[in-house]
Amino acid sequence: MARRTITGTLLGVAVLASVATVPSFTLVLLLVSLASLWEFAQLSSRKGPGIVLPVAVFGVVAYILLTAFGLQHRYERPLLGATIILSVAFGLVGSRQGYLARCAFTLFGVLYIGWLGSYFIALRTLPHVGSGFAVASILLIATTDIFAMLVGTSIGRTPLSPISPRKTWEGAIGGLVASSALGAALGLVPQLGLEWWQGLLAGAITSIAAQAGDLVESALKRDAAVKDAGTLLWGHGGMLDRYDSYIFGGIAFYFAMWLTGHIPPRL
Repeated sequence: MARRTITGTLLGVAVLASVATVPSFTLVLLLVSLASLWEFAQLSSRKGPGIVLPVAVFGVVAYILLTAFGLQHRYERPLLGATIILSVAFGLVGSRQGYLARCAFTLFGVLYIGWLGSYFIALRTLPHVGSGFAVASILLIATTDIFAMLVGTSIGRTPLSPISPRKTWEGAIGGLVASSALGAALGLVPQLGLEWWQGLLAGAITSIAAQAGDLVESALKRDAAVKDAGTLLWGHGGMLDRYDSYIFGGIAFYFAMWLTGHIPPRL
């Protein structure tokens, strides 16, 4: 627990500090995404053919940088097409066995880590409220993770899913309630421009998505027959083990802000 606390605190401080500017936040997200992609590549290689890593790196970096420059929606379709073409082309290198899986894993890795993760940058680049929304989304996801663990380990009795036996319904509800309460409290921050019910809704949507992201990554690890995605973070496992809930949570918060009218449809 001490190791988890120290590592989590240092990582959290670094990420929150990077929100100060778009370039610093983009750099941090790139580093987190590439570390997660590397671990995803190791997971896929345990199932057979590994991903086409150069193509996956290109796709992930392109999604994040295009979003940082406000060009994602203009070039999203060409980028997706290029990723597919490069995957099937470079996938021909190597053994013919596992060709389909190699191409599919590559495309999945790009969309899973690059496309979904880029919505954190989309939040940060919003005019006037970008830094506030980015910090709010991170805090809601972190609150979900912390309270799901605290409640689950203290009173959790009912397994949430066979995919992750240690997670419980009590912990999931605890994370949901805590995130929703924090979201409602965000209505007290005038810079965000949220009503209390809008914050509560955003907290609930973000929490549910974050916990779903955790389960998805758990399914990937169970399929690869490993406990952790890596060993990069002291006491936490790999980067993907910590980033999994944020991958789904970021785009969920973005959707919640769009749903409540705080993000124009054109964005």
